[in-house]
Amino acid sequence: MFIDSHCHLDFPDLAANLPELLDNMAQNQVSHALCVSVNLEDFPRVRALAETHDHLYASVGVHPDYENITEPTVSQLTELAQHPKIIAIGETGLDYFRIKGDLDWQRDRFRRHIRAAKESQKPLIIHTREAAQDTLRIMQEEGAAAIGGVMHCFTENWDVAQRAIEMNFYISFSGIVTFKNALMLKEVARKVPLNRMLIETDSPYLAPVPHRGKTNQPAFVKHVAEEIARLRETSLDEIATATTENFNTLFRLTRTPFITH
Repeated sequence: MFIDSHCHLDFPDLAANLPELLDNMAQNQVSHALCVSVNLEDFPRVRALAETHDHLYASVGVHPDYENITEPTVSQLTELAQHPKIIAIGETGLDYFRIKGDLDWQRDRFRRHIRAAKESQKPLIIHTREAAQDTLRIMQEEGAAAIGGVMHCFTENWDVAQRAIEMNFYISFSGIVTFKNALMLKEVARKVPLNRMLIETDSPYLAPVPHRGKTNQPAFVKHVAEEIARLRETSLDEIATATTENFNTLFRLTRTPFITH
C-alpha cells in the first residue's frame, strides 16, 4: 500500500479524468492521496475533493509563486483548517527561482502560514526552491519545529535535509529521484532515516521514470518507492510500510484503510 503525500487533483488536466485516475490508484495499491492547496480562490474545489472521496485529504494554503491573489491571514488559515478533512497548512515556503526582486511579501506570507499551523495544530507542507537558507532560517525564527511538517518535493543536499529533520520535518521524494542525473538527491534518499521519509508525485508535474514527460498522476507514486527501495537495497514492502506509517504519524491520522473504488 502506498500513499501519495502531495498532488493537485483539482488542476484541470487531472480533474477532467478524475474517475480514471482514482481507478488507477486502486489498481496500483495507492490507497490515499493528499490534494494540496495553492491559493484561496481555488481552495473550495480542493476541499470538495476531500469531502467527496473518503480516501482523499486536503490542505489549505497559498503557494509562494502566486502573486496578485488573496493574501491569507493567520486567522483565515486557522479557521479553514478546522475542517476534518483538512490535514495540513500549505503548500507554503519560498521560491527564488521563478520570482525575482524584492520578495519580502513572500517571506511574510511564509511566516503567516507557520503561525497558522501552530495555532491550528496542523503540520506544514513546505516548498523551497533556490531559497533553502532563508527557508530554514524562517522556520527556526518562527518555531516551526513545534508543529513539524514535510519538505515536499525535496531537491536539496543532505545538509539541508538534516537541518530540516532536526526541526521535526519529514523529507518527501518525488519523481525527480528517478531521474538519471539526480545524483545528489539519490544520495539523500539513501541517507534519510526511514522513519522520516514520505513519497509523492506532485502531479500533474514531474512524472517519474518510466513515465517521464507525461502527465503525472497519483498511481505513479509506486515508481518513486521502487527507486528508493533500489537505492537503499531494501524491499519495496519496507518502503511502502514505512512511508504509509509516516504519513499517518505526521498528519495525525489513526488509520488509512485500503479503499477499493
